[in-house]
Amino acid sequence: MKLAILVGTLAELAGVGLTATATWLIMRAAEHPPMQALTVAIVAVRTLALAKGALRYLERLASHKTVLSEAVELRGRVYDDLAHRRHIPSGTALTRIVTNVDQRLDAKLRTTLPWITAALVGAVVTVASGFSLPLIAGLLINLALLPWLAIRTPQDLTPLRAKLTEQTTELVHSKEELIAYGLFDERLHAATRTAKELSRKERTRDLTPLAIAVQFGAALLMLAQHEPAWLIMAAIATFEITVPLAALTRPSQEPTDEPEPACSTETPDLQGRTAIVGPSGAGKTTLLNALAHRLEPSKGALADAHVFHTTVRTNVLLAKPDATQEELDRAAEITELDLDWDQVVGERGEEISGGQRQRLILTRSVLANPEVLLLDEPTEGLDPEQADRVLSKVLDHCQGTALVVTHRTEQLALFDHVRHRGPISHEHVGRVG
Repeated sequence: MKLAILVGTLAELAGVGLTATATWLIMRAAEHPPMQALTVAIVAVRTLALAKGALRYLERLASHKTVLSEAVELRGRVYDDLAHRRHIPSGTALTRIVTNVDQRLDAKLRTTLPWITAALVGAVVTVASGFSLPLIAGLLINLALLPWLAIRTPQDLTPLRAKLTEQTTELVHSKEELIAYGLFDERLHAATRTAKELSRKERTRDLTPLAIAVQFGAALLMLAQHEPAWLIMAAIATFEITVPLAALTRPSQEPTDEPEPACSTETPDLQGRTAIVGPSGAGKTTLLNALAHRLEPSKGALADAHVFHTTVRTNVLLAKPDATQEELDRAAEITELDLDWDQVVGERGEEISGGQRQRLILTRSVLANPEVLLLDEPTEGLDPEQADRVLSKVLDHCQGTALVVTHRTEQLALFDHVRHRGPISHEHVGRVG
């Protein structure tokens, strides 16, 4: 990083010198100075212009090499830490972890390096100006005061970012279903509102307008003191280095600690076919995740909803790599999967419809045929008639225990037990006749 700081400082000084020399050349040209003076100035301008570009390129190489080397080690430590945790953080906490890792890596490139470079360049220009008071005051504000204000504890925007990510994912991967049910425009407007709210809150952190006002205020004061034009332009060029610091200062680290979820003693008996129903936010998915953590790996499977950018066959074979073609066809028949085995589904299944993607995931679960099968809204995205038919065949094929989260009351007759999770803590288990 020391090499990057040195080269970066030289690059910025070349830029400031270029501005000052070009200004001097323009101002003096009308006075018809000696040709030797003009020649020296012209050569200096061209040399500084070339030097700035070359030095900036070297600074990028040196700084990025340092940060990329650190990234390998830092991300390795984060992954090791997550792998050894008993409690897996929520999606929001994981988003914060990723954000904090990226911020730490970006800090050297976007905060530490620019700040040190601007400070060194500012010191050199201050000495060259004969310690101009407007220049010193402006640099102190832009180098110290505004970055200090920007370090204030920011509002936690992670929930908004996570919400926007979920809305965008739904719009991209469930477009056909949303259009079919007339919900696409409504979801698009909701995502737009979230994006605007996030943008508005992020703009409140940016002190760039104030930094620009300081820049021009200092230049006007120097002009009022009858400072030479080349020095005023050199000061403005220096401020151009300090202005971005108001927006690029490192934000406070976002919290990632979460209390471990309380272990509920009231959990469904792992026998038969049980439906878990209840309103949104009642903890249905949380209950499935808690049960999955308690099961031995060889006895249960929580249907993995991720689809890889490969063929249908490879995606399904993740559940049972040694499965025969007959087993694959049987699983596809149960889930009514109508895709060619050699078809490539695209990144996250974007080349197939939402309903086909859902049935592909179900096919993987059927092929695995675990002792305990946990399914979270397994037929979401299918039309009601097909959803009921497919779920019925999947449950009939299941030889062990099946726990299914569903919002369709029409499917409850397919289960031996129904467990209701209320919005507060009311729960009841009943027998379906």
